[in-house]
Amino acid sequence: MEMEIFGIDFGCAFGSLRNAHFPSKDCLLPLISKLLGYCIVAASTTVKLPQIIKILKHRSVQGLSITAFELEVVGFTISLAYCLRQGIPFSAYGELFFLLIQAIILVAIIYYFSQPLGIKTWARSLLYCAVAPTILAGQIDPTLFEALYASQHAIFFMARVPQIWENYKNKSTGELSFLTCFLNFAGSIARVFTSIQESAPTSMIMGSVLGILTNGTILSQIILYQKPTVKKEKKAE
Repeated sequence: MEMEIFGIDFGCAFGSLRNAHFPSKDCLLPLISKLLGYCIVAASTTVKLPQIIKILKHRSVQGLSITAFELEVVGFTISLAYCLRQGIPFSAYGELFFLLIQAIILVAIIYYFSQPLGIKTWARSLLYCAVAPTILAGQIDPTLFEALYASQHAIFFMARVPQIWENYKNKSTGELSFLTCFLNFAGSIARVFTSIQESAPTSMIMGSVLGILTNGTILSQIILYQKPTVKKEKKAE
């Protein structure tokens, strides 16, 4: 029984249920992986929205590391370019496209509330705008491309370290959004499972594992440094 929708084969599962049998492991796991993969992609369209809204609401980027968010943009760019070049199924990397767009918007907002910007900041931005299209198009030497991809795990790690250190130093997470960090953490866990099922390269799986560790650290800091809410007693009239 063939029943494929958006690259997801429901035929095996429905065929088993039709014969009053529970789908086998070999049938069910790939189906769950595909569905979970598309759920991750769908959720990624708004994963950074809570962080963006929080900054705009408070008109402040207090406690946020500009370097961390800049490196995140670089990491997403390299990862997306690699997946496009390798022809990996969209369900296994689609969130990178939406995360990259949101990360760029987030950096632009942080720049806006961090005026005045130094010359080095403008130089980094112009360099990215000049190089990113070439990387995404895959129009660079294959050896250099592999080297860039090999470095992306270090880039993502270094993107989290400045923020983790900033949180530790200030004993506060400033304007970091708990919801955005939680979604990043949960997405990394889910992506490990889908990457294994999609037979993605080991480097992609390790990247997700690294994401669990770093995002989990930041999430724990938000919980640890959360200021207790002071309840005001209502005075009797």
